[in-house]
Amino acid sequence: MKKLLFAVCISASAFSFAQDYSVPAASPRQKVEQQFSMSKITIDYGRPGVKGRKIFGELVPYGQVWRAGANSSTKITFGQALNFGGKMVPAGTYGLFIVPTEKDWKVILNKDFQQWGAYTYDAKNDVVDVTVPVNKLADKQEWFEITINPTDENSGNLVIKWDMAQAEVALKPAKPDAVTKIAEKLKEIKKIEADAAKTKS
Repeated sequence: MKKLLFAVCISASAFSFAQDYSVPAASPRQKVEQQFSMSKITIDYGRPGVKGRKIFGELVPYGQVWRAGANSSTKITFGQALNFGGKMVPAGTYGLFIVPTEKDWKVILNKDFQQWGAYTYDAKNDVVDVTVPVNKLADKQEWFEITINPTDENSGNLVIKWDMAQAEVALKPAKPDAVTKIAEKLKEIKKIEADAAKTKS
């Protein structure tokens, strides 16, 4: 009986340990969430490594749709309507895909964000696409990376880089004048709340 209880305890401990740990992923998944204007942008993507391989033009062929990451397709969620590289995009979640060439990348937002890779990609589901130049990095970016780089309170750049290549898509509110007015009203409300708190104390 004691041996049985001991075995059960060992099994339970092993199960608990297994819940806390997992096998390291070859392309770890990353979720980026950042404040943007009056809402936020969330990006969920896999991060493959260079690992001594030639990336663009070989592992990622030129002229073909790429998942912009690894494993399941990259998902990007906008909390508000945006100007995406000069084109209007409603708030929502999209699949992010890229068609690379040596000099520029076509960055695509597609309605289907729940597919594996780009194997079932259908251009009929594209919402917008923008073509942006590719810049050569001074230092190698070993792990694929997508970030949001703010340029002011309401604008920023979607920055995509891997190996020696980097591309950026400019992001702005779809209706900047409306955003400015709403922001001013929100600041007024915050001031009223702060003044009310001082009066109570």
